Amino acid sequence: MTISRFTRRAALGVIAAAGLAAPAAAEVDFSGKTIDWVIPFSETGGSAKWANFFAPLLSEELPGNPTVVVKFMPGAGSTKGANWFQDQEHKDGTLLFGTSGSTQFPYLLKDPRVRYEYKDWNPVMASGTGGVAYLNAEDGAKFDGSANMLKDTDFIYGSQGATRLDLVPLLAWQMLGINVEPVFGIKGRGDGRLMFERGEATIDYQTSSGYLGGSADLVAAGTAVPMMTWGSLDANGDIVRDPTFPEIATFKEVCEATDGCETSGEAWDAWKAFFVAGFPVQKLAFLPAGTPQDVIDTYTAAFEAVVARADFPEISSKRVGKYSVYTSDAVQTALTTATDVPDEAEAYVLNWLKEAYGVELK
Repeated sequence: MTISRFTRRAALGVIAAAGLAAPAAAEVDFSGKTIDWVIPFSETGGSAKWANFFAPLLSEELPGNPTVVVKFMPGAGSTKGANWFQDQEHKDGTLLFGTSGSTQFPYLLKDPRVRYEYKDWNPVMASGTGGVAYLNAEDGAKFDGSANMLKDTDFIYGSQGATRLDLVPLLAWQMLGINVEPVFGIKGRGDGRLMFERGEATIDYQTSSGYLGGSADLVAAGTAVPMMTWGSLDANGDIVRDPTFPEIATFKEVCEATDGCETSGEAWDAWKAFFVAGFPVQKLAFLPAGTPQDVIDTYTAAFEAVVARADFPEISSKRVGKYSVYTSDAVQTALTTATDVPDEAEAYVLNWLKEAYGVELK
């Protein structure tokens, strides 16, 4: 299938499913219990901010109002934590696991280090996000809406790895003709931001929650200059401006303004396919294999109640951005969107990884 048909069908499928009601929760009581919400990244990144935002709201809505504690298990770009979760079994409903695009991409690319299977897990909530790339003040002064004046500059970027969510910015910067040297091995995007703050990196990107929670302050202080967002998908599968950052141009716009960058063809189709897999449904919450349906229904109802709060649009826009949250049947549709890319896009990216970084996954 073509990328345009894929993105249109995925976007419409998720949007349509979002309107379905959650099943009624059975009599499950978490009184006096503690829910461990494990995040396979460091405590400084966007996934940490996402989970820490939802955790107290979830506590309020789960029966018995248990304490929800966010714990961190960073390593191997999140595959360490995901492999660990694959081995966990349901005990009493007190284990929740959160993933992001950096967990999805190794799965999509059939990375041999992946020993987890999304189909074994029980998704109870998914949410979209965006991403913002930014420059230091010196290089930002040369940015005019295109990358033409940046092509003679050598940039340093703190990266979790080219097969993780960093695939999206790394491929975008290459398409723009920018020379970006990644320093691999950081445990979360927040660590990349800290490298940028210390002057060890000169270009960075953060998912929306990470940008709102840290990088926006750098912009306000004049030490960072926004370059572009990855954009958002409309109902037709077209890239439009990110609703959380409508004042910042998208990568598509910057590409169109940059000499030699094309918004059609193999590279563009591959970039867009992985953007679709990694951002419109970027973060997911799972219960382990074997979880009884009544517990799944209880979590589903709790997340439905969180999203239904009258103040949710306001508080979420400030902490995690203005993006859709999926529960009930919609979360299963969202998971399918996040864990599927066309064969031609996968083949292009695998070849690009080999040529650009010497990474061979097959």
